[in-house]
Amino acid sequence: MALPACAARALGPPLQPERGAPARTTCPRRHSRVEAELAASRPGSVAASVRAGPPRGVSRGFNSQPFLDEPLKASSSLAGAARTPLFALLPRGRRRRMHDLRRRWDLGSLCRALLTRGLAALGHSLKHVLGAIFSKIFGPLASVGNMDEKSNKLLLALVMLFLFAVIVLQYVCPGTECQLLRLQAFSSPMPDPYRSEDESSARFVPRYNFSRGDLLRKVDFDIKGDDLIVFLHIQKTGGTTFGRHLVRNIQLEQPCECRVGQKKCTCHRPGKRETWLFSRFSTGWSCGLHADWTELTSCVPAVVDGKRDARLRPSRNFHYITILRDPVSRYLSEWRHVQRGATWKASLHVCDGRPPTSEELPSCYTGDDWSGCPLKEFMDCPYNLANNRQVRMLSDLTLVGCYNLSVMPEKQRNKVLLESAKSNLKHMAFFGLTEFQRKTQYLFEKTFNMNFISPFTQYNTTRASSVEINEEIQKRIEGLNFLDMELYSYAKDLFLQRYQFMRQKEHQEARQKRQEQRKFLKGRFLQTHFQSQGQSQNPSQNPSQNLNLNANQNVTQNLIQNLTQNSSQKENRESRKQSPGQEQSDGSASNGTNDYIGSVEKWR
Repeated sequence: MALPACAARALGPPLQPERGAPARTTCPRRHSRVEAELAASRPGSVAASVRAGPPRGVSRGFNSQPFLDEPLKASSSLAGAARTPLFALLPRGRRRRMHDLRRRWDLGSLCRALLTRGLAALGHSLKHVLGAIFSKIFGPLASVGNMDEKSNKLLLALVMLFLFAVIVLQYVCPGTECQLLRLQAFSSPMPDPYRSEDESSARFVPRYNFSRGDLLRKVDFDIKGDDLIVFLHIQKTGGTTFGRHLVRNIQLEQPCECRVGQKKCTCHRPGKRETWLFSRFSTGWSCGLHADWTELTSCVPAVVDGKRDARLRPSRNFHYITILRDPVSRYLSEWRHVQRGATWKASLHVCDGRPPTSEELPSCYTGDDWSGCPLKEFMDCPYNLANNRQVRMLSDLTLVGCYNLSVMPEKQRNKVLLESAKSNLKHMAFFGLTEFQRKTQYLFEKTFNMNFISPFTQYNTTRASSVEINEEIQKRIEGLNFLDMELYSYAKDLFLQRYQFMRQKEHQEARQKRQEQRKFLKGRFLQTHFQSQGQSQNPSQNPSQNLNLNANQNVTQNLIQNLTQNSSQKENRESRKQSPGQEQSDGSASNGTNDYIGSVEKWR
């Protein structure tokens, strides 16, 4: 088999590059690099004094000394001279892959060596530090034989025990839920979790005068009975988050069964196959997509008890709840949602037994959806249901002829809708505000006597907050939603007054309970004290002494009454000193309620 010209030249006489440029070979490939390597492998040349190593561009690995520092070995030179021509005969792509492979191998070995040495040095330093600490602590025991080995084993056991305790603690108390891990509790008092979430003042000036019945919302909801909670879900008010709290975050005797991949959960009453919650995540959109007040009040009883005989239907109480939001933020959020392709075509808008006609409720777009619409086009549509949506969905539309605008003048229609929405909202079992998540949670728990597992989270950054609008556009949005603006102002005032009323009532009940406990403890102490004195005396006493004993008992009872009255008066004085701006008394909760309602006029 004939060798190529490259191989024949490699096995021929050595090259002499110092005489001039090397002659061109007959090999069709470029061999300038091969000729340089052959010249370097020539015995006796200057380049041959360097030990044969990897090709150009390949490192020599970790702990490699400079080439010129190593002694020249004939065997290595011969091996390099024999290896280099054969390596050069390989194709260029093969050589490049081999170079890359050797380079990666050398870098990997370098990283492994550095990591090994670093860990060894760290372990050595840690061993010395722990040894020094151990010798300081257990110095008197150092005289025991073979102490170094025992101390090392003991240190290792202590470190392993500490790591095991940390792992167990993280498993039992994950995250920041464990109260023992909150070190701030030892340095500063726990903040009030119900302080205003919107960074506004805790005290506000009420604009409306509500009665005690309007402020005290406490529903006798028996989940084992026949009552039903109905959630009126208004678009883009945070109702989806609140709806998930209702089915996943409430402490119940029989929690809702929620399966992975399914939106609806099964919320049955304990011992019954009947739901206690009518919402999107429990019964679905049974009355239509985002049904309003008019639809729910006529649809829910028929859906729940429609299959039963009228004589067998139980007398239910339907407790309606809802969530409201700032009108400007809600409007912008709905516009962004419509931009992404939302249409809500499945909404029925049934009123007075029929849906509206196309003339009564025209559409704002001609295609399948309104995706990509600019804000100006969204505001210019006169039939846009986003305008004053909260008032329309909370009012009784049958009072104004449903969607027929020719029944009454527009001004009278707006007034009737607003008053109806305010009345329905005030008489609802509960309503919350998106801007006050923790207060919403507190009022729901106090209203229905149901506690949530984890606290609500206040999200101040939403899609609506990312929209930058100027003052002119904001004024126009407020003008398009002037009814919602007035309703939200009314709802916010009622909401915050209910919160303050419930908090004050809770404080009064707690103070009254402490007073009763203090009275009971003082009375028990004085009674046991005088009874022990009477029993220690001689039982053979004359009648005069018995009369004196009865007199002493009467004095004891009077003393107990005086002490309890003085303690209650002292506590009331201290409470007035702590909160001079509020009227408080040591009477019942009803007296405290009258004081609160009376103070509303002073705040105004």
